[in-house]
Order: sequence, then structure tokens, then C-alpha cells
Amino acid sequence: MQAGTLFTVSAPSGAGKTSLVKALAEADDLVTVSVSHTTRKKRPGEQDGINYHFVSRAEFLRMLDENAFLEHAQVFDNFYGTARHWVEETLRDGRDVVLEIDWQGAAQVRRLMPDTVGIFILPPSQAALCERLTGRGQDEHSVIDRRMDQAIDEMSHFDEADYLIVNDDFNSALADLGAVVRAQRQRLQRQRLQHPELLRALLHRG
Repeated sequence: MQAGTLFTVSAPSGAGKTSLVKALAEADDLVTVSVSHTTRKKRPGEQDGINYHFVSRAEFLRMLDENAFLEHAQVFDNFYGTARHWVEETLRDGRDVVLEIDWQGAAQVRRLMPDTVGIFILPPSQAALCERLTGRGQDEHSVIDRRMDQAIDEMSHFDEADYLIVNDDFNSALADLGAVVRAQRQRLQRQRLQHPELLRALLHRG
């Protein structure tokens, strides 16, 4: 039986998901962010095992045939996947695992691990999201329009999650994210696993 909790964190591009998850992991020693396997080539500054587990296409397909992934996806010519064994082992060690993942990947994970807790991050408005997606203003309007259309489609799946966090103020959103994680640790099932001797002692009158 797992001692930790598996979280999926989904959001449209520009909602601040990556920054929030990174800050959460830095502030909470019991939170581990999953590192995906990918067939994509390593970019300058990236480290194997830190940014991704970089594997060959043949190795990825072998793992896929062995059902080694909780979820996987193909993005253009590259494959990405979350290793099931590592996630299960980390949870058994009592650590919480966070998967930064889109809504489709989150649905795949929940089918295999129904106890997964889904969190969705939303921007405070379409205008704020558009401003974040625009960046330095170097992209053409058609590119921004496509990004907004994609973001709206992604946001339409917010109700498939268990928790919804609006990232208007970063520090407030981070506090909300941390509160969700800490609340899951107080669930009865997890506390029973963590304090069996205490519970037995409290209920035994010698």
C-alpha cells in the first residue's frame, strides 16, 4: 500500500504551472517532481536525470511494450512518458510525487492509479493569459490566436480535476497548492500507515 500521494498538476501554457510546482518542491522536502523519459535530443544546459531521462527511440518502445509507463504521449516526432516503477517506489517510500502533465495524461494516470489527486491551475483571466503568452510581443497575431485557442480548449477540462487553483497572485497560489498537498497527508488512510504504534497505544488501556 502506498504511503505517499500521487498528484497531477495540469494547466494551459502560461498559467504558471511549472513555476508553482518548482517552488512547491523547493519548499517541501517530501515533494518529488517526476522526471519524464523522452526520445528528444538533449538541449544545451540540460542534464540527464534532472530535466529528462533521455533514451533512444528503441529503448522507449521497449519500455512501452513492457507497460513500463503510467502515461505516454507522442509530440511531433518525439515520445514522452512517466515511468510507473519509479512513481510506485517513490510513493512507497512515503514521498509525494507530482506529475506536471496535460489533462489527457492526467486521465491516463487516473485510470491506472485511481487514488491520484488531480489539480488544475487557471489564470485569473483570458487577458492575463494572453499577456503571458504574448511574451515580448515578437510573435504574429495568428500564432497568439492559435495559442489562445489551444489554451481555452485545455481549460475546458478543469472540471476533471479534484482541486482548482487560480494563479492570480503567485504567493497565494503557491500557498493554496501547498495546502492541498498537506491536507492529503492528513487523510485517515495515510495517517494510519504513518502512526500504527501510536494508534495502538492510544487505544490500549493497560
